[in-house]
Amino acid sequence: MNERIWALAAWAAVACAAVPALAQPPDGKRDAAAEKLLAPPEGYDKKRDGIERGKVETVEYDSKTVGNKRKMLVYTPPGYKKDGSYPVLYLLHGIGGDETEWKRGGAPEVILDNLYADKKATPMIVVMPNGRAQPNDRAEGNVFAHAKAFEAFEGDLLKDVIPFVERTYPVKKDREGRALAGLSMGGGQSLNFGLGNLDTFAWVGGFSSAPNTKKPGDLLKDPADAAKKLKLLYVACGDKDGLLRVSEGVHKMLDENKVPHVYHVIPGGAHDFKVWKSDLYRFAQLVFRGQEKKEPQPEKKAPGEGRPAATNTGNAAYPRVHADGRVTFQLRAPDAKKVQVFTGYGLGSGGPWDMTRGADGVWALTSPPVVPGFHYYALVVDGVRVNDPGSDTFFGTGRPTSGIEIPEAGVDFYHAKDVPHGEVRSRWYTSKVTGQTRHILVYTPPGYDADAKTRYPVLYLQHGGGEDETGWVRQGHMNFILDNLIAEKKAVPMIVVMEKGYATRAAGAPQPAGPGKGDPGVFDDVVTKDLVPMIDATYRTKTERESRAIAGLSMGAGQALRTGLTHLDTFSAVGAFSGVGKVDLKTSFGGVFADPAAFDKKVALLYLHSGDVGLDEGIHKNAEALYEGLRTAGAKNVAFGDKKGLGHEWQTWRYAFHEFAPRLFQPTK
Repeated sequence: MNERIWALAAWAAVACAAVPALAQPPDGKRDAAAEKLLAPPEGYDKKRDGIERGKVETVEYDSKTVGNKRKMLVYTPPGYKKDGSYPVLYLLHGIGGDETEWKRGGAPEVILDNLYADKKATPMIVVMPNGRAQPNDRAEGNVFAHAKAFEAFEGDLLKDVIPFVERTYPVKKDREGRALAGLSMGGGQSLNFGLGNLDTFAWVGGFSSAPNTKKPGDLLKDPADAAKKLKLLYVACGDKDGLLRVSEGVHKMLDENKVPHVYHVIPGGAHDFKVWKSDLYRFAQLVFRGQEKKEPQPEKKAPGEGRPAATNTGNAAYPRVHADGRVTFQLRAPDAKKVQVFTGYGLGSGGPWDMTRGADGVWALTSPPVVPGFHYYALVVDGVRVNDPGSDTFFGTGRPTSGIEIPEAGVDFYHAKDVPHGEVRSRWYTSKVTGQTRHILVYTPPGYDADAKTRYPVLYLQHGGGEDETGWVRQGHMNFILDNLIAEKKAVPMIVVMEKGYATRAAGAPQPAGPGKGDPGVFDDVVTKDLVPMIDATYRTKTERESRAIAGLSMGAGQALRTGLTHLDTFSAVGAFSGVGKVDLKTSFGGVFADPAAFDKKVALLYLHSGDVGLDEGIHKNAEALYEGLRTAGAKNVAFGDKKGLGHEWQTWRYAFHEFAPRLFQPTK
């Protein structure tokens, strides 16, 4: 890179004066909100009394790009809630500054606090990182010699800063929830990185942008695509600023390519914080428009809008699911003083949601859009948590609890289709290990009863904590998933056994010595000493280890790993969905991972899967680390999958089972 491109000596060449201008979109329609770029009012950057204030904190993150720990400032808005969902503005400094420059000279927290008090801006988190991506990132010595470090910051921003923020704060994780803006050098970076990564940022602002590493014509890979994806492109500079020519060049390029943008030239504006503060004031009012947090509102739509949820009881009209994923709940409770929808089981954030009482004593609420999939929930009537009489109940929170299904557009792999169906059978058996009669569900594949000779491999499939043996069928629809896979000839016909994952030893049986929370081996013994022999004696199974697999979700994933990997004389394949903890490759599970070659001989498949948000964020890291560790060591029979944007929930595990089942019991190539 030619360092003279970054040289700020060009500031001396003052461009000719320009007038304020707003670039128009190709269709000629004017942006009314953008046209109201009035000069900031008196006191816009001064602290006010009697208003709520946000908070600025210094945080430290690990930068793999730079190779050390780095600091950044993070502003959280007034009324910040850890269970909220905020858009994020990444705000960059100039060539002579660092992560503290905006706070020292620009008062961003004051400007934003005042805007929120006037209800002129969408509450957002503002991240002020250090744009100098090098081990010594202080503005020392000849700051112009650090140009390459500012260029390298693109990797730090995308690979380290944003992932850290999205792990640490309750932020939106889609492109429309991210903005990138900056002053001077940071303005150049914003145009370069923002326009070059439109799958990451939808809102971009350049304030008095410095010369870029790219010519204006090279900033956009595809102008038509940029015009479609950009929610806002803001380019501004003072008319007394030596760098006006940079903004003019970008503006001209955007106009020629018919890319809608806001172009603002500040009369009398120099290269200083007086201009940049006014830019932030304007930009903050335009960014994230339409991204405000959608609070639950009383139902105002026509009563018949939406459709009764597939999980409703009988002919119950409510809950109703709308096309955009909103849900309308109703409950007739004329004597109640307060009714809420309890969301803490996974339905959504920001709850419990307050319902509104109608004149007829019917309480109603329409929620924000809910993530597709299956979710537990409850109603709270005058402080007492109860099930919704309009919804079916599912054993999933340690008790029967209301549940609702939110369809995922275009996804039907877990639906009941017009294909041959297997049968889910209920069976009781006596366990010598527990001294009790235990209940299981057994899936037999299509055609099982029609052919009395064929034998089948067996998958033992475990539920999660708080659930029971019915979960994989009722909440997970594993039978429909497998029916469809078998019909498509993507999975081998198999028997699937679902046990209740809780067990205690029979009275009088020897108990483990020493302190602890119980006997973790008791369920191993139930499976290997009682369950497997009973299944082999009762159903037409293939009894060699190569024809047995064990898998589970969450708690059941831990059971599958323990039971499967420590009983490789019984099982040859193991699946763990959202349930991998810290693993030592030398000692865990009896040292099964210590010798990769021996591992591959014993284990036909170790399949790891999880979501990547919420509780699954840490599990995802553990699973990926185990996978990478085994692959690096030379093991081949391990696979890793995930579902981006999903958490510790049934939609994640449906996807996991859908990807796991076709890998089982396949002929060796």
